[in-house]
Amino acid sequence: MGSIQLVVDFAKRVADNVETVIVGKRKSIELAIVAMLVQGHILIEDVPGIGKTMLARALAASLGIDFNRLQCTPDLMPNDITGVNIFNQQSGSFEFRQGPVFVNVLLADEINRATPRAQAALLEAMQEQQVTIDGITYRLPVPFLVLATQNPVELEGTFPLPEAQLDRFLMRISMGYPQREEEIQILRNLRKQHPIESVRQVVDGLELVSLHEPVSNVYVDETLEHYIMSIVEATRTHADLALGASPRGSLALYKCGQALAALHGRDYVTPDDVKLLAPYTLCHRLIIKPESQLRGHSPESVLRNIITQTELHLDRER
Repeated sequence: MGSIQLVVDFAKRVADNVETVIVGKRKSIELAIVAMLVQGHILIEDVPGIGKTMLARALAASLGIDFNRLQCTPDLMPNDITGVNIFNQQSGSFEFRQGPVFVNVLLADEINRATPRAQAALLEAMQEQQVTIDGITYRLPVPFLVLATQNPVELEGTFPLPEAQLDRFLMRISMGYPQREEEIQILRNLRKQHPIESVRQVVDGLELVSLHEPVSNVYVDETLEHYIMSIVEATRTHADLALGASPRGSLALYKCGQALAALHGRDYVTPDDVKLLAPYTLCHRLIIKPESQLRGHSPESVLRNIITQTELHLDRER
């Protein structure tokens, strides 16, 4: 249990520190830490002004690792993200100038305002942790995490992420508006200076690499493996869905369950872990049929129905 305690201590120090900036959003903070523990990427879909950028900055500051913010716009080019080869007249050769993707935490702000060509520049980086420029492959720093944001309200002049790119995000989370007392506390915190300016490093961000092993060793019972598969397979055959979750979705649910269990001090995954994480790991991978959408259904409502109807068979034969 000693290695699990390392995960608990790491997560608590980071969450407590980030919560000095992001008030009342402990669940969102912990979900972001879960993604970090399994080296995954997060799509934060919410209205402006909720604190999406501050969450990314506070996480990076708490870990003491490099952070870049990439403001996505329609004129953003792929080499504005990955980097470009520049000809050096003095040496008579090309030199590679790194783009903002060469960082530990990259915030791709309003990612759906970038063109599909620019969005695609992130695909190799997110999946392979590398970029290829003029036939030469460059490895990205470790750890590497993309936090992308998009506004679900203003869709004019935007380019919705294709399914292939959505599938590469481990989770999609929404922070939501704060409660009245929480927002009053935010107002008080901002009376003099923004609390992000006083956030200090509380852990060694490079520890994330060493914590990956104890997380991957968290026990997942065979009954839970079949439970996960029952939920995922139900999305592929549901009458209201045109597209169900991919194997990458089932793997995301599996690995996030291990990380959440470790974060809570357990060396085993429970059914409640799976139920809690399923909406965050699967909903953005589902496509609702147009006729079902007209009837008021959504990926979230369909998945809730699937989870309600899916039974956990404890007596499954081994």
